[in-house]
Amino acid sequence: MGERDTFRRLTVTVRRLPATVALALVLLGVGVASAGLWSPFASSPLHDAVAYGLPALVDGRWWTPVTGTFFVSLPWLYAPILVGLVGMGYLEFRRGSLVALAYFAGGQLGAVLLASGVLWLAALLPWPWAQEQAAALDVGPSAGVIACLAGAVSTLPSPWRLRAWTVLVAAVSVTFLYWGSLNDLEHVIAVVLVLAVDRSLRPQRVSVREQRLIAFVLVCGLGAIDVLTYVSPTTGPFGSSAPISGSWADVALNTVIVLAVATGVRRGRRWAWVLVVGYGILNALLLVVVVALVLIVGVVDVEGTVDVDLTITLASSTTWVVALVYLVLVRAAFRARPRAALGDTPAPSVDDVKAELRATGGGTLSWMTTWDGMSYARFGRGIVAFQRRSGVALALGDPLGPPDTRAATVQAFVAHAENAGLAPCFFSAGEATRAAVPAGWRSIVVADDTIVDLPGLQFTGKAWGAVRTSLNRAEREGMTFRLSRLADESWGVRQQLRAISESWVGDKGLPEMGFTLGTLHEAGDPEVRVALAVSPTGDVDGFLSWLPVYGDGRVRGWTLDLMRRRDGGFGPVMEYLIGSSAQRFSTEGAEIMSLSGAPLAHEYPPDAGAIAALQERMAALLEPVYGFASLHRFKQKFHPRYETLYLLYRDEADLARIAAALTRAFLPHASLRQFAAAGRDLVRPER
Repeated sequence: MGERDTFRRLTVTVRRLPATVALALVLLGVGVASAGLWSPFASSPLHDAVAYGLPALVDGRWWTPVTGTFFVSLPWLYAPILVGLVGMGYLEFRRGSLVALAYFAGGQLGAVLLASGVLWLAALLPWPWAQEQAAALDVGPSAGVIACLAGAVSTLPSPWRLRAWTVLVAAVSVTFLYWGSLNDLEHVIAVVLVLAVDRSLRPQRVSVREQRLIAFVLVCGLGAIDVLTYVSPTTGPFGSSAPISGSWADVALNTVIVLAVATGVRRGRRWAWVLVVGYGILNALLLVVVVALVLIVGVVDVEGTVDVDLTITLASSTTWVVALVYLVLVRAAFRARPRAALGDTPAPSVDDVKAELRATGGGTLSWMTTWDGMSYARFGRGIVAFQRRSGVALALGDPLGPPDTRAATVQAFVAHAENAGLAPCFFSAGEATRAAVPAGWRSIVVADDTIVDLPGLQFTGKAWGAVRTSLNRAEREGMTFRLSRLADESWGVRQQLRAISESWVGDKGLPEMGFTLGTLHEAGDPEVRVALAVSPTGDVDGFLSWLPVYGDGRVRGWTLDLMRRRDGGFGPVMEYLIGSSAQRFSTEGAEIMSLSGAPLAHEYPPDAGAIAALQERMAALLEPVYGFASLHRFKQKFHPRYETLYLLYRDEADLARIAAALTRAFLPHASLRQFAAAGRDLVRPER
């Protein structure tokens, strides 16, 4: 069965990627026929007859740009070339076989011929590197592979397209400047050709975040050059040099410093920008001095006044000047102040937020923005409630304020968070916020808000049998329903509620969750109502807490927060409490009752992708601890309608930070020992 599956997958691949598969087979076949797979083809007598380059064209071997494509000079080069064909396969998958072949053939032949032309002109100058490369021959399909890789990069979604182009251009530029062989020149020309002809590549406005990421790549690239010049000789267009003398401790220290500064640049820190720009200015001055030495002093020998190798200095200073120009142009991106206020000052207080909710209303989760631990950013009348966690501005729900200002509030919050060097995201946001975030943002379904419409609600018919049965049984057994405020209850009742909650928390191994899940502390708010199920003996068998939902200047509904029951108490106590609450709210004129959304309980279609699969795996792991899926199934007894809640974020590069931020937001007081114990319980097999 396994062999048949493997053969079937191979057949499907061949059918979908015929050009890529055919090229790979031709290269391997030629490698076997020429023995190039196990011995250097450069030493073969056949090499000069098939290799391309300026000497071959001058001697009239016009066929060599084609024949040389299918040979590889050294056996170890087959590995990177075959790996590079993945780019051609992706391009073929996205745009078809003819386009992939056009990129390969055009990039390969164009790069080979143009490189010969460039070297013919450059060799007329007193330039040793150009004269050396003009006499060189080369084989291999690497220019065509690079062209296909560039074409594949152009099909990536934004912002990955710009990032991949930055890395690709940096890689081919560095290898050309420092190691500058004939094939390095061909790679540069192949990339330039794709940039020139690909219509999907248009100039576009680059966001602050992307400006920082490009600077990050530049700094990392320059740091990598410093490391490589310690261990490898250079043979680029500036000349040749031996490896720089120095210890591995120097290399390690330089690497640590570069990574620290590069991280500061990525986060938009001003100090990192100042350091890099200062170093760039020093390199620019050094470049001027070196050029002056070359032009004015001329050739320096042992009898002269200066005897140094200027090769690496020229190359390094030139690349640093390019980086310096870029960093100066985007200097406004490096003013991040992570602790600065994200909106108008002074920031709103909790009382301001509550007043805004009463005046303009909010969603079913909006009252949670008044809980402890939240910060607020005001933009005119609009307010965003958020937490700063792990470098993330984690906004909860939809913005507050007049409905016509909420889209502008979203845009302003995103801009201010990015300027501060934070990753903005919205957790449990609705469709309106999803439509207001910048183009290209991603979204993940995190929950389905379960809403029961209260006007005309009657528990009649077969569908409401479970709820109706719980109400009738409660009446027979003498249960009492009470809807009040926590502060209005007696000390004894409050102690019972506390004991029930502590018992529930003790069974979990982790502390009570926060952020969108309240505790008895939040239930003590005077505007939060508590529903109690009291037995004939005076024991509280279960309780709920309900958060107000404001709209049109009044409370238009209620959102369920806490759900707790006493062990050994009335069986269907939760059905009884929710059903009785719904009846009372309906009588009072409320419009909706939200049972909240169970996290990680959304039902995805089979083709939803890797993110959905990951969430389903997390839900399965957490189900024994928090029972999200069981809670979701329980709420279906009340036949709610569903409104989707999303996690909105810029792109996949933010997900690791967002995951850390959400973990700390939901479990701010959990210790590493508690996380480890919970994880052990999750994976422990049942006995």
